[in-house]
Amino acid sequence: MTLYLFLKWAHIIAMAYWLGGEWGVFNASRPITDTNLSLEERRRHMETAYRIDILPRTGIILLLPLGLHMGALLNVQPLKGPWIVGMWILVAIWLSITYSAFFKRGTDAGVRLTKIDESFRYIIIPALLVFGIYSIVTGWPFTAPWYAAKAALYGVALIIGLLLRFIMRHWVMLFRQIAEGPNPEAEARLDKELAFGRGLAYIYWIVIGTVAFFGVAKPVF
Repeated sequence: MTLYLFLKWAHIIAMAYWLGGEWGVFNASRPITDTNLSLEERRRHMETAYRIDILPRTGIILLLPLGLHMGALLNVQPLKGPWIVGMWILVAIWLSITYSAFFKRGTDAGVRLTKIDESFRYIIIPALLVFGIYSIVTGWPFTAPWYAAKAALYGVALIIGLLLRFIMRHWVMLFRQIAEGPNPEAEARLDKELAFGRGLAYIYWIVIGTVAFFGVAKPVF
């Protein structure tokens, strides 16, 4: 198996976990706002959602280095050699922070680590959008239009994913308020945020599917 085929296989696995995992989180989150359930039962559903979510979180992070590495092998993006090595080291650090936040979920330390995890996206999202759109117009630095479009759409997907991360992070704080006693305001905010998140999820899946289409079909336009 060549390096490219291995990366392509890993890319497909990461995409599958991203798409399928988000569906799992979507369904696991439904009972969280059900006030007919005990708080402990709702916490169990929240824990299930968090445990499922670590897989799409991993997949969405790995898609970036896998895509850039394959792009280097296909000569559709200019970063190669030491840049690729440095990229994988940075991603390894990013993943270690993501998993540390997962294992410390529900704690103040976990919230702080999650914010650090999110901060990586504040740099990556603008870069993907700017270089992706600029490359569609000019043909540089991404020389293939399908690759540039895929990069830009991936940036859009990261924005939606970041919004969903905000919602999940806020669960912890809202549940702390609810655990202190009846809190209709916190319950209403939780219900509103999850309804907004479920709406975002539908858009998310469309964007993910479109990203996959550009990667497979590689249309010329």
